[in-house]
Amino acid sequence: MVSGEKSERSGEAARSGAARTRGRPRSFDRATALEAALLAFWEHGYEATSVSDLTRVMDIGAPSLYAAFGDKRSLFEEVVQEYGARYGSFGDRALAEEPTARAGVERMLREAAAEYTAPGRPHGCLVIHAAANCSTAEVEESLRERRNANIASIERRIGADVADGALPPDTDAAALARYTGAMIQGMSQQARDGATRAELEALAEIALAVWPRG
Repeated sequence: MVSGEKSERSGEAARSGAARTRGRPRSFDRATALEAALLAFWEHGYEATSVSDLTRVMDIGAPSLYAAFGDKRSLFEEVVQEYGARYGSFGDRALAEEPTARAGVERMLREAAAEYTAPGRPHGCLVIHAAANCSTAEVEESLRERRNANIASIERRIGADVADGALPPDTDAAALARYTGAMIQGMSQQARDGATRAELEALAEIALAVWPRG
């Protein structure tokens, strides 16, 4: 009888342990899941990427997604930060490291041609593409602010060169910066439409021809 009672208790403990295991959220690698979400948003944009799409590519359940990242918008904000750090920082580095604004923009455009057509990941720029057909005003505004901040950085760099005499005093820094931003955005879309790195590099060469000389 004692032996039977012990077996019964052991069986109950095993069933209870199994139930607790089933109820416990499955662990996952957060960085891997975030990268999967980044690629999904990059490929399809914010609006077209559903929560079910995200849980599928991230290989986690919805409760785990919400617990680790918050809602879809919060996850996207983290994705944009991660994208900027890993894939989108080449422009800032070029402006900071090159001796002139023109040299910085030349490097920026050439690196954009390479980055936007790199194999093994979506083409173009996430910050540009994810806003397409976006009906979520807060997300659309956040991405617009990022794009405008990039143009403002270019304008400041050009303005510094005008002040230093590296560019003519009548250079329209705002217009030249917006022109550069338009080229970057256009290259992103061209890459998504199938343009090659060589084709984008040729486009960058033509774009640089309009720059004034000091």
